[in-house]
Amino acid sequence: MKMLYTEVFKIIEGGLDKNKDKVQKYSALLAEKLKDDGENQLAERVLKLLQKRSIHPVYLDEFCIKPVDQDSRLDMVDIYFARDTECTQQIILPDITERKIKQFVDVSQNRNKLLAAGIESLDSLLLYGPPGCGKTSVARYVSGELQLPLVTARLDGLVSSLLGSTAKNIRKVFDYAKERPCILFLDEFDAIAKARGDQHEVGELKRVVNSLLQNIDEFLGSGTNILIAATNHENLLDPAVWRRFNSVIEVPKPSEGEIDNLVRIFISPMKFDFTDSKRMEKIVDLLVGLSPSDIKTICFNAKRSAVLNNNDFVSLGSFLYEFQLFNNSSGHSTLEIVKSLYQNGVSQDQIHKVLDISIRQVRKLLQEDGDDKEHG
Repeated sequence: MKMLYTEVFKIIEGGLDKNKDKVQKYSALLAEKLKDDGENQLAERVLKLLQKRSIHPVYLDEFCIKPVDQDSRLDMVDIYFARDTECTQQIILPDITERKIKQFVDVSQNRNKLLAAGIESLDSLLLYGPPGCGKTSVARYVSGELQLPLVTARLDGLVSSLLGSTAKNIRKVFDYAKERPCILFLDEFDAIAKARGDQHEVGELKRVVNSLLQNIDEFLGSGTNILIAATNHENLLDPAVWRRFNSVIEVPKPSEGEIDNLVRIFISPMKFDFTDSKRMEKIVDLLVGLSPSDIKTICFNAKRSAVLNNNDFVSLGSFLYEFQLFNNSSGHSTLEIVKSLYQNGVSQDQIHKVLDISIRQVRKLLQEDGDDKEHG
């Protein structure tokens, strides 16, 4: 049993220092070693204690008092609690991206097993990609899978006119996250984690970056905390930042196949009349280059329009019209909209209903443009 002395002493040290992470870490290691020694009953008791601690019901109480900016008196973090019933938002991602995210979750769920095997893993994930492509949704997915609250800090909101206050704000956020079981999510990461070699940045801001890196190192040093960061501008990040994350995952704009799935999901449960492959291909071609957030907005607006017009389905014409409004809300004349809808397979009758203009006016506009041959 001498081989267990180290774990026992570390647990005692953690208890005296009120370092719950250290207690949990070495208690898990102690349980594994007890199993190896054949002390299965004792090991099971230790693991049950750890399990009770990891699912304690005081989350809401622990998260009531948030860190506050001294100048503005505004909260510096938002708290997201994943509900068991919602299973987080459905995310459509490339297969390789999805596999990487699930691997990160799997590592976090089995950290005690890895630790017992002598493998220490820093649970840190950096997400990068264009705006609106699902980085926040990924963070919430991880939160739901691990059943841990997500503490979100938008770093652009922590920047103070006094950069010394910015460093203090960063420290407050990390201290807050260290004191409770959660996932710390740093959004708009590039707002502070900029390259220190940037000639346009003042020396004080470089010291803020150094402070951020030190807080990250200390936060991850316990081996039990989980950190996720997200940026739309990965090219601005300091090279040292990348080394702090053992998982780096791109969240790109959707491919054509993913756009097809997104449209069907976002329009659901309403029906739509462009289910055939030819019409759907036209829709997908138009939406290439948009983010899932943009596609969701267009689908939502099309559904809302259908309900307001007492329709129980989304028509091709109404969807394409909402796309036109989203794509350039003030730059299209009625003629341009009519022509675009007509060229994309919308009948004259449907155009007049969608735009709420007479069929005679539709025909007149198309005749003036020399494109009045009705689709078959």
